[in-house]
This record gives sequence, structure tokens and C-alpha cells, in this order.
Amino acid sequence: MTRALLLTALVLAGAAPAWAWPQDLMQALNRDARRLLPKSLSRLLAERETDVLAEIQRFPPRLGQAMARDLQAGALSRDTAAALDAEASRVADLLREQRVGEGLVRMGGLLRIPADLADPVLSAGSEGYPAGVVREYYAFLSSNLPKIPVVLEDVDALKLPRRELPAYWTGILERSRPQSPVILAELFRDGRVVDHRRIDYRSPVYGVASLSYSRAVTGIAATWLAVWREAHGDLTRAPKQRVVSPKDAAPPVTLPDHSAPPPEEP
Repeated sequence: MTRALLLTALVLAGAAPAWAWPQDLMQALNRDARRLLPKSLSRLLAERETDVLAEIQRFPPRLGQAMARDLQAGALSRDTAAALDAEASRVADLLREQRVGEGLVRMGGLLRIPADLADPVLSAGSEGYPAGVVREYYAFLSSNLPKIPVVLEDVDALKLPRRELPAYWTGILERSRPQSPVILAELFRDGRVVDHRRIDYRSPVYGVASLSYSRAVTGIAATWLAVWREAHGDLTRAPKQRVVSPKDAAPPVTLPDHSAPPPEEP
């Protein structure tokens, strides 16, 4: 019993589970979320991309630990949501105090909140997945990312005030957790891990990967905008969202390049 408790403590001592979004997907999330921002804010964050990616890795350990516990339990607790909201409030304070460079980097680091909550791998429960399943899931997502269209899960989320972020973050996890069992069912069959190269867009794994990625992108942009809005940042020249409906015999669509930064402002 003592050994089990010790191992549990060691797991929770980290800022986040070691198998969270890989670095290449974090960078893609960062860049795709910037596409939903006003031109000025998108450019300011793009100029600090290296610092933002480093800040994501420095996410406050106590918050990372609290999120890890809640993700494992499958629900964001009131205390954790309040602590995350307090962190977002501090970032807004930095921006209002004209500590813009520091505030922008700290704001970029808030990416970790919606990204982790949107990742169904992290809410698989205390039992987790058999060895190799997580590796194959992320490998599938990374290799198929150019084929995945990024869609807004909730357009209204981009208009949220900061005080509504805790409830919004709670909803992200509530929508993500039911997708966790799909990963296990599709990538572990007959006692063996399924190679990601054996599945394609027809697999439920593709649906889970597509939904979770778009949910994370939407959540990141919504979080950044809520903090920026509270700091009275420039919200002009925001991109317009295009409603797309399926059409019969539609021509091929150029797929997005998630590895490329957003186009420069003319």
C-alpha cells in the first residue's frame, strides 16, 4: 500500500502527464489558434512564438498537478477552475499594467489549459491505456493533420468575457471525455496495439482526432481573446468565419498547411 501511494505521488508531482500533446502538435495548435485572432494580436503572438512555446512548458506546476488530477477523475473541480481563472486574471493584469511583452508570453502559455482539457487521451481515467496506444494515436493525428480541416466548435466562444472561462473550460472536458474509450476500442484489438498506418479517415479514430484538435484550437483562441478583451486589447480586424455547407460533386478543396505560420498582414 505504501509503495502504491508513493508511486501515485510521483505521478502527480509532474506538471502534466508525460504523454500530453507532442511538441509538433502543440506548435500546430498554437499557429492554428492564431488564425482566429485579430490581426494585431496574431502578429504579436507570432513574433513571440519561441517564447510562448517555452512558456507552455513552464506552466505553473501546481496548476498542472491540479489539472492532471481532475483530468484523471474526468471532471474539472471548482477549486481547479478558480485557480486557472486566477492565472488568466493575472495575465490580464500584466497587460493592463503595460507589461505587454511579459503579458503576451504568459497569455500564450494559457494554451495549456484548453489544449489539455480537449485531449481525450488525458481523460482516459486512472487505468489509462495499454502501452503503445497513446503513441499510435498521436502518430495517427500527426501524420493525418494535413487532411484534417480545422472548424470552429462554437463561434460564440470567441466572444466570451473572462469571467465565463471556467464554465467554458469545464464544458471542454465534459465533451472530450466520452471520446476517450473510442481510442482504446479502435487502437487495441485482440490484445494487440493497432499500428496507426493501418487506419484511415474512415476510422472513428479520425473523427476523435479531428474533433479534439478543432476543440482545442477553438478553446485556445477563446481563452486568449477573453483575456485580451479584459485587458482592452485591440479587437479590430478580426477574421470573418465562413460557414461551409456540403455540396454534391464539389471540387477538391486545398487542405490547410498546419505547419506554416499564418500569412503576414499586408
